Amino acid sequence: MQMRKLGKTGPEVSAIGLGAMGMSGMYGPADRGESLATVHAALDAGINLIDTGDFYGMGHNEMLLGEALKGAPRDSYLLSVKFGAQRDPRGAFLGFDGRPAAVKTALAYSLQRLGVDHIDIYRPARLDPNVPIEDTVGAIAELIKAGYVRHIGLSEVGSATIRRAAAVHPIVDLQIEYALVSRGIEDGILDTTRELGIGITAYGVLSRGLISGHATSDTAQPGDFRGHSPRFQGENLAKNLELAERLRAAAATIGLTPAQAAIAWVAAKGDDMVPLVGARRRDRLAEALGALKAPLIPAQVAALETAVPRGSAAGTRYPEIQMAMLDSEKR
Repeated sequence: MQMRKLGKTGPEVSAIGLGAMGMSGMYGPADRGESLATVHAALDAGINLIDTGDFYGMGHNEMLLGEALKGAPRDSYLLSVKFGAQRDPRGAFLGFDGRPAAVKTALAYSLQRLGVDHIDIYRPARLDPNVPIEDTVGAIAELIKAGYVRHIGLSEVGSATIRRAAAVHPIVDLQIEYALVSRGIEDGILDTTRELGIGITAYGVLSRGLISGHATSDTAQPGDFRGHSPRFQGENLAKNLELAERLRAAAATIGLTPAQAAIAWVAAKGDDMVPLVGARRRDRLAEALGALKAPLIPAQVAALETAVPRGSAAGTRYPEIQMAMLDSEKR
């Protein structure tokens, strides 16, 4: 497994990380046995970065990972955990809580569900507009001093917030959506992280399967949150599937599947990039790992960007109400 350093102050991580969200119902029902087997396959392949959130399945995802990782040497994997998203019993999102007391409470529950004594990278899922980022980061810094956390990360925040957070404590990475069809971080955020020596863990590299080569017009079934995504609806979906076919053709010329090409494109954008692959099946994980077989050369990167130009996706990456919660989208 190829390795990359996560920011100038972070740990060595695998060149691809495993995103576990899809194992807890966000994309419809998931097979528990296959999910566990996929985590084990990722570890066997040398993937050491596993990403979750305490609100994925309202704790289900952490408990699943706790079961999957039981017995594995603690130094064989790194846990990246997001916190702060508030949900009601129906699963609806209510907002975010970044108060210091809430940070410490959330961590205590995560440690219990995961069955570990520390979290490797702890990060607020979003910016709480009512709590200064300095207070949230300061609370995590106290948890580092107490031995419960190793590093601090951020998620979906803009340049000004990144700078304020980094002034309180070193930040190892920014988790943010980055893909051929989601390139907003190129408008200043990426310049900021590189100036400050902060890595990028890129999620949504396949745009939730949209450009994976596996999406169809009926991908978003009942219970799948993609049914509420503008990119998976009506004419937007039809246009985006056309984009996916253009990617398929471009990927074929370099001997890759569309999913492999999309992942390889992110990895090729810099040594500070670590794509997170949301595989919940072993076959999809194996396909993703094929993205690492040969780094893309500049001409191949350019060919993929010609096939899927920046700004060509139809629809925003989240519904309007959720886009408004993204500090990273504020200009």
